[in-house]
Amino acid sequence: MLILVLNPGSSSLKFQLRRSGISEAVPGVLLDRVVEGKQGDALDPGFLGDVYDTIDAAIWDFTGRTRPDAIGHRVVHGGDRFSSPVRVTPDVMGAIEELEELAPLHNAASVACMRAATERWPDTPQVAVFDTAFHRTIPEYASRYALPEDLVTRHGIRRYGFHGISVEMASRDTAAFLGVPVDSLNAVVAHLGNGASVTAVKNGRSADTSMGMTPLEGLVMGTRSGDLDPSIVTLLQRHGLSLDEVDELLNHRAGLLGLAGSADMRAIQDAVQSGDPRAILASDMAAYRLAKYIAAYSMVVGGAGALVFTGGIGEHSSPFRSRVMSLLRPLGLFIDEDRNHSAAAGARLISTDGSAFPVLALPSDEERAIAEATAAVVLSQDPANQSPDEIEAWPRAKRP
Repeated sequence: MLILVLNPGSSSLKFQLRRSGISEAVPGVLLDRVVEGKQGDALDPGFLGDVYDTIDAAIWDFTGRTRPDAIGHRVVHGGDRFSSPVRVTPDVMGAIEELEELAPLHNAASVACMRAATERWPDTPQVAVFDTAFHRTIPEYASRYALPEDLVTRHGIRRYGFHGISVEMASRDTAAFLGVPVDSLNAVVAHLGNGASVTAVKNGRSADTSMGMTPLEGLVMGTRSGDLDPSIVTLLQRHGLSLDEVDELLNHRAGLLGLAGSADMRAIQDAVQSGDPRAILASDMAAYRLAKYIAAYSMVVGGAGALVFTGGIGEHSSPFRSRVMSLLRPLGLFIDEDRNHSAAAGARLISTDGSAFPVLALPSDEERAIAEATAAVVLSQDPANQSPDEIEAWPRAKRP
């Protein structure tokens, strides 16, 4: 199948065109691009029209065809309604849009991509793949907030968790690297990008994660504050900030940006080397918060068998990994700087041989996971496997 994967992040839009077979270990990537920019500016209809013009041309260049077989969308928040990938319909788009307040940097972008794709390729099946789905295995004592039952039930308040697509793929890749079954893997996975989270993976399943009901909780991130005393919110409101202004502050003007004036970890690490005190503080705070979560989640999984750094920062920022690892020596973890600074591609070991357990840096391949999930949903609804009534409701995708 020829699958277009659309992955809007908190500060970028990544799109891939890839050949995907459900039994294929690594689908072939034909086109891979990232467009950086502020989400509200980048994903307006005109911008998406330009992106899809590029994709149209690429499909023709690579295949001599006019459209993909299927389109897979990363959706950050699925709420209580979505626990697995689903076909995109108007009702699904409406439900995802209703969850926008829980993922203000992401869900609207996903719906914009879906609508633009529907307009461009109306007969092509689309699939929504949810970041929250992997975390549905978190037990209630970890997912529940200490609030009255009626409020929790009425508003769907719980820890949903995010980056699940990346963490699930990282867990599979880590198990393969270590030569163990994924369902026996106990690991701590740190997905570090503009948005960042840590997940406790126990027996291959999510047992706890640092992000909560929304992607705001947890680590110090590019523009998000992460953990803070809830009374800070009420204090700011008492001093004149509106609810919307507080929300905008915590999601868009806090985190590394608020601390150091930049949300780019590369720029911050360069500034650290030049002695910039704001950059040093931002780096130290982000590393300290991350190390605390890693240590706690080592307990949650009953003794970690691996620590995994993934995501853009996790894979590429060797200085930040070094800073975090220096705080984890009480766990018996020590970094091998030669391995840490290696430019080798793919999963690689960065800890010393004498460390208590292996520490890995590996690529985050969310697009591969989305493509596989999209193929699985579309093929499960293939007319060859359906009744006549089901066939009538399903637009056929051309096969390569």
